[in-house]
Amino acid sequence: MVNYIKESFEELKSNVSWPSWAEGQNLMVVVAVFSILFALAIWGIDTVFSKAISFYFGLIN
Repeated sequence: MVNYIKESFEELKSNVSWPSWAEGQNLMVVVAVFSILFALAIWGIDTVFSKAISFYFGLIN
């Protein structure tokens, strides 16, 4: 297990190509914007479904 962890860290240091600091910041902004947009879309769909279900069950009573 210890050997596996050592090899994993070595691979991270030598074989992984890390983005530059500026590129990392730009990608973080893109991820944040899409996360917010996706959260708003889910909230909107949830609100519409909630109102539709409330309306449906209101008609039954």
